[in-house]
Order: sequence, then structure tokens, then C-alpha cells
Amino acid sequence: MSRVLIVTMISSILSVQAASINPEEKVRQPAVAGAFYPANPAELGKMIDGFLSQAHPVPVKNLVALVSPHAGYIYSGPVAAYSYAVLKGRKIERVIVIAPSHYELFDFASVYDGSAYATPLGEIPVDREFAGRLAAQSPHIKLSDRGHALSPGRSEHALEVQLPFLQRVLGPFKLVPIIMGAQDYDLCRALGVSLAKLISGPETLIVASSDLSHYHPYNEAVTIDHKTLKAIEEWDYLSMARNFERRVWEACGGGPIVAAMIAAERLGANEATILKYANSGDTAGDHSRVVGYGAVAFANSHDASRAEQSFSLSTKEKEQLLQIAQKSVEMAVKEGKLYECSAGGLEALMHERGAFVTLRRNGELRGCIGYVAAMKPLCHTVRDVAAMAAIRDQRFPPVAARELDQLEYEVSVLSPLRRVADIQQIRVGRDGLLIKKGDAEGLLLPQVAAEQRWGRVTFLEQTCRKAGLPPHAWQDPDTDIFRFSALVFGQHGPAQAVTPDRIWLPKQSGWPTPPGQDSRLPSAGPS
Repeated sequence: MSRVLIVTMISSILSVQAASINPEEKVRQPAVAGAFYPANPAELGKMIDGFLSQAHPVPVKNLVALVSPHAGYIYSGPVAAYSYAVLKGRKIERVIVIAPSHYELFDFASVYDGSAYATPLGEIPVDREFAGRLAAQSPHIKLSDRGHALSPGRSEHALEVQLPFLQRVLGPFKLVPIIMGAQDYDLCRALGVSLAKLISGPETLIVASSDLSHYHPYNEAVTIDHKTLKAIEEWDYLSMARNFERRVWEACGGGPIVAAMIAAERLGANEATILKYANSGDTAGDHSRVVGYGAVAFANSHDASRAEQSFSLSTKEKEQLLQIAQKSVEMAVKEGKLYECSAGGLEALMHERGAFVTLRRNGELRGCIGYVAAMKPLCHTVRDVAAMAAIRDQRFPPVAARELDQLEYEVSVLSPLRRVADIQQIRVGRDGLLIKKGDAEGLLLPQVAAEQRWGRVTFLEQTCRKAGLPPHAWQDPDTDIFRFSALVFGQHGPAQAVTPDRIWLPKQSGWPTPPGQDSRLPSAGPS
């Protein structure tokens, strides 16, 4: 028999088999039962009940979404139980579980096209009507079995391991299973916005499946993970998404977290509560290479002022930052080197914050550059952007050594970014604006609008122009408006209006680049 005929026969058989699969009967079978959790239903139920009995989370009202880890139960189960314990007594009819793809790369959010997901505790029906409407919302979302289909040794666990907990706590419910094949911000936004359009009422819950940092020594992991958890608490998902992409922070389900936050925010949530943090060193004992786990609840506090955290700096902390800025500029100009600074024992300067440094000479702008995202400790951010304002602001020639004695320094420390749902939230003089539509982005500091005596609408229009967008682009539903406040202080007099130029630190010899490593490494162990 010829090779061509054999291939043709095999293709025909596969086509007949594929055609014979009825999507209404396609059930995703458990892939990691017996590895990540017990395959025996009684043993599994007993294990979950034991975890839940030990979980005592703070009460959460007006719950919209959760974050839960997805490792083997002996590692992450005690933390996951804190997420699911808050569901006791709630009436939930539909659960949308968003998980990352550990094994397969694709550029969309894959909503399972079958009829059910199975676990040792039984089958969970897929809400096919909701899934179809969701896929119709955006080209970034598709009905598919990508990321869901079983593959020997490479089947996705991140969604599956959430389900037995949900079954045990909720009883019957409908499922919308989503695997994100990529985790870039545009996909997160498309999924979050689409979900928010379709969800109505408290009977639907969103669950983001994510672990945190991977395979660091215990103390290092705790430090990294608390940076991520702090950004979640501050609701700065834009900075968080950027830091995940740069691998400055780590969460293997960072995309699902961001998408869940975007959806939850548009559904009224404004407060994130960290229910529990631990890592595999706490649950399994080995502190040499651990994986971090966090349980988080997103809810509507009905008190926007309480949900937003304020910050301030002492006089000593401000003086230290101004000294860092000046020494950084002097070393960059004189020696072309990066200043080796320290926080001087001041803990606040080790917290990640965005900041701008403005340089003036004889009252005239001489340079202004900043980091919008909270990607580095504040002392390092000020050190970096001060040097860049002196030598890399493309609007001016580099600062010369003869000018150093004439420079005036101003530091603007930024609060976390919060999306503007209603432009009445914007207070001219208090808030700066960042406007983003696709790849177009523009930012103006709070002092700009105050000095120019702009009204709210003019401020929005000018920020659009800064982004290279039409002045009325802020009204476009595809445009996101973020506001922030700035703690502004300097060596000479009150702040004056300045239009900053924002660039990121270049990858060149002698200058640091954001740290990070690939955390997309699944394991039947702690991840």
C-alpha cells in the first residue's frame, strides 16, 4: 500500500472521529487527579474539608472575585482554603475561572468549547450560553479547547485544581473555564472588560488562578511576593501588568489576576483584601527553593476613600531623596556612572514607587524624566530618573559639568495608578493623569494643570494630546484614564508646571535593567 494512500486513510479516520465528537458531550476529564490532589472522592473531600476547617479569613462583604493558588494541594491547599472559605453560605450559580497556560502558547483567551469539566467529585456543566456570548465580545476571546485538551504529561492543571474546592463549598454550579494563552495587558483588558459587560448580580463569581514567585530562597520569595501583594492591595493593576511583563515581579497567573481586577473594578469592586499568604516552605518545610501562594478577595467596600491608601514622607526621607537625586546627576555628568545609593536606613524609601525628577536652571526647565510604574524601590527610582533627566531628556542637550552648581531639583513621588470611572473623580491640582489607548499613552503631572489653570476637561484634552491622540479621545470607550497624586518637594520654592518626558532605563553597559526570570514553570510539586 502506498504511503499516500495510508496517509489519506488515516486523515479520513481522524476526520470521521472529530466529526463524531458532539460538543454537547465533550467532557474534559481530570488530568492531575492522583498527582496534585487525591483521585479517590472520599479522600479528596476529607482533605479539602480539613483545609477549610483550618482557614479563618476575615469577613468579606459584596464579594466580586477571588485569587487562589494552583499548586499540588499539600503545598497550596492551606492557602487556597482561605479563598474558598469566604464562599460559605453564599449563593453562587456561575463561576468563571481564569487560569494561565503553562504548556501551550496561543494569543487569545480560550473559553472551553465542551459541555463539562470533570473531577473525582463529579462533572461540572459548562455555561455554554454565557461562554458563547463571551467569545462574541472580542477577537481576543475564542471558543476553543486550546489549553484545555488533555496531552500526556502536559495537561494544564491551573484551572482543574480550583474545581474540587468549588464543588465542596458551593455544591452545584455552572462553570465558565478560561485559559489565557498569553498574558499581555491588551488581552487582560479585553477579557476583563468583556466579562464586566456580561455579568450582572452577585450570583456570578470570578476566580483568578495564580501562584506567586517561583524557586527563590524563602526570605527572598517573601520579599518578592509582598511587592506583588502590595500592588494588588493598592489596586494598581496597570503597573502590576507591566512589572509582570518585565519580570520585575512574579506570578505565573499574573494575567488572570489583572483580568479579574479589571472585570471586578467595572463591576463595582474597589478594595482588595489579602486573606492569606504563605509559600511552600511554610506548608512543606523546604526553604531552599519555594513557591509563593496568595489568597485575595476583591469586593465593593462602598467607601472609596477607605479603599484608597494614602502615603506621605517625612522631612528626613525627602531630604535623603533630594540628596540621592543630586549625587546621581553629578556622577552621571562627571563620570558617566550610576550612583550607588542607599535608603539610609529609611524603610519608606525601599517601597516600590513611581517618581519623576525635574531639573531647572535659573527657573527654566532643564530636564524631567520619570518611572510611572512602581518598578523599583523609591531610592533607586529617584537615582535612575535623576541621572536620565540630566543626560537623556531628548528635548535638551546633556547637562554639562559647569551647570551642576546652578541646578535646582524637584522630586515628584507618585501614588498608585487608579482608573477613572467617572471624570468627576478627577480633582485638578491633586491628580495627575495618564491616558492610554492601545499603544498610545500620555501623562501629565498634577502641577501642570494647576499652574496652567486648566479645568478638568482641558486637562483631559491636553493629556490626550500628550499621548498623540485627538483631544476628545478620553471619551472613547477604548481609552482608559488613570489618575494619581504626587508628593512634590524640591530645594527651591514651590513646584512649577512642567511637561515631563518619560523614558525607561536603557539596556546599556553600567546601567541596571529590571530583574526577573521565567516563572512559567509548572510542577506537580509546589507550583
